[in-house]
Amino acid sequence: MDSQSTEYIPATAIEADEIAPEEVEALDDETLASSTASLSESILEYRRLNGRTYQSTKTTDYWAPNDKQQNEGLDLIHHALLKLFNDELVLAPIADTPERILDIGTGTGIWATDVGEQYPKTEVIGTDISPIQPSWVSPNVKFIIEDFLSPWTWPENHFDLIHLRSLYGVIPDLAELYATSLRHTKPGGWVQHLEMETLIESDHVRFPPGHVFQKVADLTYAAGDRIGRSFRLAQGHILRDAMTAAGFVDVVEVKRKAPMHSWPRDPRLRDVGTFLQTAFDESLEGLVMFMLTQIMALEQAEAQQLVVDMRRESRKRSNYSWFQVTVVYGRKPEA
Repeated sequence: MDSQSTEYIPATAIEADEIAPEEVEALDDETLASSTASLSESILEYRRLNGRTYQSTKTTDYWAPNDKQQNEGLDLIHHALLKLFNDELVLAPIADTPERILDIGTGTGIWATDVGEQYPKTEVIGTDISPIQPSWVSPNVKFIIEDFLSPWTWPENHFDLIHLRSLYGVIPDLAELYATSLRHTKPGGWVQHLEMETLIESDHVRFPPGHVFQKVADLTYAAGDRIGRSFRLAQGHILRDAMTAAGFVDVVEVKRKAPMHSWPRDPRLRDVGTFLQTAFDESLEGLVMFMLTQIMALEQAEAQQLVVDMRRESRKRSNYSWFQVTVVYGRKPEA
């Protein structure tokens, strides 16, 4: 591939199972493995809203909870994404034995932990504003409480891979984040970024105007616009174009359709949908209530009704629902 070119791998349609009756009951999550994260030592400030705990720092009021319930959902999403991409934690063609990997916005630390096991000789560092990572990890993995919106303290030309995932609604300036990542990546090193779309779609069902999937997506987009932190990062070629503009080369963009529920015929994608539906049931209220009530100023009852409607529609197996996932990775040119 010419170093100045970009490669685009579009999402393909998912074949549905022959029998897909409407089901409104939640999936049995007792059969799914979920993991919880122990809190690290910290003196950071937390906020409570509607019985949920949120992180607060000098630069960031994060819109999603950081409590046990939400973290279990995050780990389920990780397992789903791993299956969606055929058990590949890293899509970028990094070296067989990278020296250092940085995971920005590590969350529960599950991606960093898995990468540390895959590359036992690699120093893996995960950073986040919340101390929700496990304390017992491989010796080559460590977690640091740090806000990536603050000036980075790492040396420049330092990391073989910088990994970014699920930072929608958090990034005030994507171009600046990519420029910073480029500076701190080694020449020849890679940056990989994954984002998920907010809008739930279907290839088989035409949802009517004003359907709750579109309604909540529009409110989420508007909330991001209001706080200056976009929820549209997975759309179009936003990530690819920004990474190319920042100076990365050999940029590759990969799109996947992530199913909701167990309707796909393919067993692997059926597992993806099962994980995601369980995570959605677990995390939906926490993901949207802060945005709807605190940013978009909806009444509590109205916001709660949207949550009820979203949960009901997502549980309909016959909706054949999916949302788009975008991964972009690019290489820092050699010096």
